[in-house]
This record gives sequence, C-alpha cells and structure tokens, in this order.
Amino acid sequence: MSRARLVAAAQGEAPFDRLLTGGTIADVATGELRAADIGILDGLIASLHPPGSRQDAAAIDDMTGLVLAPGFIDSHLHYESSLMAPADYASVVAPAGTTTGVWDPHELANVAGLAGVAWARDAARGVPFRTLIAAPSCVPSAPGLEVAGAEIGPAEMAEMLGWEGVCGIAEVMDMAGVLAASPRMAGIVAAGMAAGRNINGHARGLSGAGLQAYVAAGVTSDHEITSAEDALQKLRAGLTVELRGSHDTLLPEVVAAIMALPVFPVTLVLCTDDVFPDELVAKGGLRDTVARVIARGMPPMLAIRCATLHAALRLKRDDIGLLAPGRAADIVALSDLATVAVARCYVAGQPAATQAPRPPPGLRQSMHLAPLAADALALRPRGVPSGRVRLPVVAGARFTTWGEAEAEVCDGIAAPPPGHSLLASVHRHGRADAVPRVALISGWGEIAGAVATTIAHDSHNLLVFGRDPALMAGAANALIAAGGGMAVMEPDGRLTLLPLPIAGLLAETPAAETARAFADLRAAADRVIAWQPPYAVFRGLTGVSLACNPGPHLTDRGIADIARGGVTDPAEPLGWPLKAQRDNNCA
Repeated sequence: MSRARLVAAAQGEAPFDRLLTGGTIADVATGELRAADIGILDGLIASLHPPGSRQDAAAIDDMTGLVLAPGFIDSHLHYESSLMAPADYASVVAPAGTTTGVWDPHELANVAGLAGVAWARDAARGVPFRTLIAAPSCVPSAPGLEVAGAEIGPAEMAEMLGWEGVCGIAEVMDMAGVLAASPRMAGIVAAGMAAGRNINGHARGLSGAGLQAYVAAGVTSDHEITSAEDALQKLRAGLTVELRGSHDTLLPEVVAAIMALPVFPVTLVLCTDDVFPDELVAKGGLRDTVARVIARGMPPMLAIRCATLHAALRLKRDDIGLLAPGRAADIVALSDLATVAVARCYVAGQPAATQAPRPPPGLRQSMHLAPLAADALALRPRGVPSGRVRLPVVAGARFTTWGEAEAEVCDGIAAPPPGHSLLASVHRHGRADAVPRVALISGWGEIAGAVATTIAHDSHNLLVFGRDPALMAGAANALIAAGGGMAVMEPDGRLTLLPLPIAGLLAETPAAETARAFADLRAAADRVIAWQPPYAVFRGLTGVSLACNPGPHLTDRGIADIARGGVTDPAEPLGWPLKAQRDNNCA
C-alpha cells in the first residue's frame, strides 16, 4: 500500500479521515502522559500533533478528559473457551479495548484437524478485529493416551505456517515429546524455526534441567505459571511469560516479584487464555487482566505496556502496540487509567463494532456416535459379579492425584461410595470405538443430577459426570442430538442445554445470548451439585481429561497418566474379594 496519502496528511497537505482531539496520550515507549491530537487516515495513524493545531478531518471526535492508549493485544487465547466464533468474540472484547488477539484454535483442530484451523482462519476474515492464528502443535496433546478427531505432525504444521494470518506455533503441550526429542515434536518445532516464527510454550511443572532443555529445543514463551518463583525462573530462562488473568490467586505474589526486579522485563506480556462467556461479557476480556495486575501493584503505564508494546515486540510486529505515525489506528480511550475504564475503542480508525454476523457454515455434525443406554454408563468392575471391590480413583479436578476406593458391586455394577461420583469419557470423532470409559472420581462434592460436555480438553470427547447412569445418559443423549454442547440434567428430568453445534465447541448464537445460556447452565449446576461455586465445576470438568498435564486424567481410552506413560482400565479391580459375599448384597 502506498503511504503517499499518509505522508501528505501528516504534513497538512491532505485531510484526515478522523481526528481525535483533546486527549492525553499514554506513550508506552517513554512512559509519558502527554497532550496530543491524533490524525487518522486509511486505518493508520498519520500524525500525533500539538492539541488544536489541525481541524481538517471528515470526522472529529472529542477526547477531552480521556487517556488514549494503544489497543490491547491478547497474547494467547482460545475463542472456543468462550464458546464464541471470532465475530461474536470480537463484538465483546473490541469495545472493551482489545483490538488484537493471538488465537490458538487448538480445540477446533482436535475435533477437525486442518479443516478446523482453516475454518478458524476463514471465520476471522473480515471481522473488525485483528486475529492472528497460532498453528496448533499438539493434536492430540498426549499421543497414545487419547484419541482426538485428527492428528497433526510436521508436514501439517509446515502447511499451516504457509497460510496467511498464521503467526507461529501454538502452545507446545507435549512437553514429554519435546524433552525426548520425539520425531513428531522435533519436526513440528523445526518447522517453526525454519519459518522464523514464534514457538509458544506450555511448560507447566517444568524447572531446572527440564526447563532448560525445553527452551533449548526452541520454545520461547509460557503461560502456565504456578508461582512467583516459577515466573522468575522462566523469565531467567529467556521465556516470554504470558501472565494470565485467570491466575488471580497468583497475581499478588507474581506482580510483587516482578516489581522487585532491578529492571522491568520486556519479556512480560498479558493474556486471557480461557474465559467462559458470561465472564467475558461481564468483564471484557484482556481489559480485566490489565486492571487486575494494576490492582495487585503494577503501575498502570507498565501494565498497559505489557498489553501493548511488549506484546507487539513478542509478535515481531511494528505496526501495532504503540501510538505513533504509520502504526495501526487501534486506540483505546480510558476515562480512568488505574481501573482501566474504557470509554471507547477504535479498530483501524473505526469505532469498535458491537454487532457480529452469524458464523460461517462448516464444522457441524461432529457427534459421530449413537445414543447411549444408561447401562453403558454404569461402572462394571472386570470379573466381579457381586461383593466389595477396590477400584482406582481420579482424585481432584484439574490438579489430580491417584486414589483408591472400595465399592459395593451388585449384579456386576459398582455403586459409587459416599464422596465419590462417576465420570465417563466417550469417543465422539468416529476414529476409535465409542465404548464409554467409566471411572470413580472424588473431590467434586455430592451431585444429585448429571452434567455432560463436549468441551473436554484436549481431545474434546464426550464427558459425563454424575452418580445415576440414567441421568447421565439423559444429559449425554441431549448433547448427541444437539450436535454437541453442555447440559445439566436434574433428578426430576429437567434439562438445561447449551447447544454448541460448531464442532461441539462453539455456539451459533450472539455473544449476549450465549452468555445468558451459560449463566442458566451454572444456575442448573447450582441446583444439583453441592460444591460452591458451581462455576468451578465447569472449569474442572472441561479440564479433568487434560492428559498432557501431570497426574491421572480420564480420556476416551481410560485413566491416562503421562508420567507413567500408559493407560489404566478404570474398571480393573485393585483387589477382590475384600470380604465374604453376602446374600443381601444386591438388596
């Protein structure tokens, strides 16, 4: 694009499309707050000039009393976690100040492979919001422990890196594969390095020699921070730390540790990662993260710098992240710097859109399994017709440990003991058998109904939680009929359903409607689960099958443990008989 018009406008030889007057510039390069007007032409900033010195513009917007900052850049996110297609997501976060997002469509890729990533790329086109695609690197995230809807290897990665709009490799979750230099992961990382792209990490639990090796392999960022010391260790290892707003309990100690460093690290950026739809609509995405780190002690200018200039440097982009001539006119106007109160936002010089077109066609009909009978979701210990049996237990939600429990067996079916429930994982992609794997779980509170979801990281098979197989089947079959989604079945048969017909992950409804439906789902969970807050149930349930993380996790193959390197049959007894069989066992 010729910049002749921009040059002319900067010199007063041509008018601007839009002029922002009377505002105060947050200069994230120098740390200054200074008065200046901004002239915009063809979606770019033509000039920053003395207040009131120019009036030649097709539109003049009064910014008196407002601080103008670069549009926020969300360094790592999943639209799927908000259950929204790109246009709907943008209609929420752009008016709240976020103008660029780095999307890892990892969930779509696990369901539909390259076709899912291509759909993501195409769905983001034409949306008044800058979506940069990070090519999913771990499909599946734990090979041999789960079966996803597709597999992505070095050849597929090289193909995606050649697509327009793909900015790098998404979080490398197969840490074990990287450390073992497996041909698959070594080839994927090599493709990114050959293309000169960022290779984003997922280094939960890595430290010492393991972390050094992971970084030496070519990974350059991480958003899986577990403590202040973990954040510092990763900064010292040369990683860009993507600090997540969802790590709210960690923010005070992490911010304090960072502020105690001799120099504020340019390798610190901000991200949202996973945000449910009602929270997104209520808080506005990355705006909330910026406000949180400020509230925890980071100076406002530094927090905004992390969300703008630092992120642009990380992305190797010199067209965003700064209010300067020649950069994109992505501008957020703040009425209060400390609370990040957004008064208005511009994307490429235009007011941020609050309406979104409906998602494009494609990726429907992803439930490749027949309706389930209640009997299929019962836990049937192998070779045990009756008596008491000891079975393996997945204890905890996202941070799981191994446990054991004794259960009574009657007519071949084990009843969950008090404090325990059933969790079933069922393959839904048509690439393996759809036989439910049913396990005992603990630490979830008591449930009187059932919850089902097709959002189940990372292979997104059908996951069902409850104690009564009949209620579990009711919730599961509702999702099979709806093409995927989330559902709560109450003891009286009342069903609350959120359909997610796009790959079983995304809604077709506008953002506000999706948020309301999710809030209804949370309310239904509150009625059937004795665990507060019920919101945590969905976050736990969607992550309890994340087999690339340490600990036992239930997948469509069984209880997987990446450290042990195998899958345990959840119905295989650990001990039987434990006591003499009684005549009234099945009373």
